[in-house]
Amino acid sequence: MKASRAAFRICAWALAASLLAACVSIAPPPDIAAPPPAWRDAPGAGVAVQRDWWRGYNDPVLAELVDTALIHNTDLRLAASRVAEARALLDAQGAAQWPTLDLGASATRSRSVSAATGRANISNVSQPQFQAAYEVDLWGRLSALTDAARASVLASETGADSLRLSIAAAVASAYLGLRTSDARLEVAQRTLVSRENALKLAKRRFDTGYTSRLELAQAQAEYRATAQVVPQLQLAIRRQEDALSVLLGRAPQAIARGKALVDIAAPALPAAGVPSQLLRRRPDIAQAEAQIAASDATLAAARAQLLPSLRLTGSLGSLESSLLHGDPIRVWSVGGSVLAPLFNHGRLRAQAQASAARRDQAVLGYQKTVLTAFSEVEDALAAIGYLHEQRDQARQQQQALAEALRIARNRYNEGYASYLEELDAQRNLFNAELTVLQLQGDALTAEVNLYKALGGGWEETAVR
Repeated sequence: MKASRAAFRICAWALAASLLAACVSIAPPPDIAAPPPAWRDAPGAGVAVQRDWWRGYNDPVLAELVDTALIHNTDLRLAASRVAEARALLDAQGAAQWPTLDLGASATRSRSVSAATGRANISNVSQPQFQAAYEVDLWGRLSALTDAARASVLASETGADSLRLSIAAAVASAYLGLRTSDARLEVAQRTLVSRENALKLAKRRFDTGYTSRLELAQAQAEYRATAQVVPQLQLAIRRQEDALSVLLGRAPQAIARGKALVDIAAPALPAAGVPSQLLRRRPDIAQAEAQIAASDATLAAARAQLLPSLRLTGSLGSLESSLLHGDPIRVWSVGGSVLAPLFNHGRLRAQAQASAARRDQAVLGYQKTVLTAFSEVEDALAAIGYLHEQRDQARQQQQALAEALRIARNRYNEGYASYLEELDAQRNLFNAELTVLQLQGDALTAEVNLYKALGGGWEETAVR
């Protein structure tokens, strides 16, 4: 009786000590910045963000490349494997809330010799047994770990969606950059042919004594300067093809071409909406939210680890021996155990504090993700407006330089100006043509960045 009272007192003291130890001081999470009321560069009315927004460029080759990358890209396949891993871990953690049933069996064969009679005895003993165990989730530790695993699955899924969006945007940007380099190469090759004809003409005039060696040297220098641009652009095209091949999940090789840069239609500008809508549209923000939920559940499980645990066990079996006669002996047992942490040198408390720190890190990561999303939308909206304006100005400059070249050539042919004046006009027009094409490609790429910043191509998923 006294022993039972002492045991009860010890259990009560252990329970009180555990409850006291569970009162870990956890700092509140940092405040999350509120979204701005509107965008700085408020766009006009636009179309809804489509899941397959890249088809708006009206280039079948571009659409096929993006579709291929979304199937064969190695990073996306790796992300799918991470989702499968997270789902398996969720199933494993959910199973921990159910009882376990194990089957055990043992068999022995022994030989003994009697000292009195010298007679040997051989015995065979077999003991099959069923064992059951169940941990009572008194403080919600197991359910919290299951919630954390479920949130991790959602984080993995939304992470895969975020990567899917990034891959689609990367392929579209790489293809548009490739077509831009193709167009610039065509201009450089066409200009090189023109420079070659001009060099031949300058050489004939020098041979006939009509012009000086200075004009011939100037024509040779201009031809060589243009010839340097061609291999530079060819190298850029080769590198862009290799990078695009990697995105497609295949070895570097030539990339099919679709429409020319000037024929690629600019997609309709998407409706940006209000900044608060971005919080539910972008998959990386949803991933950050899921990571907060997972860290909160992990913190709850870590705090519950400081409290006592109750485990129920039971077994059912039989004992059969060749030395016994009759039916086997039936054996069974039912019991329970309480395990309360008393002294672990602050290990469990430190683990809870570490979980709280990880929760704060998740909140800060969410805040950074949100602010980055707002910044990317603002940058994309500003880039579209300024690049379109810059492209229009560059086109007007190209027209003016083309007229200047015509006048300079006529003045040189009529003997009113030197050949250097025509060379300057040719050089300026060549640079202007390259600039216009580059700005055209940049403007198309800016709209890709806007679709990416708005979370286009992603549909919200849920853990089943």
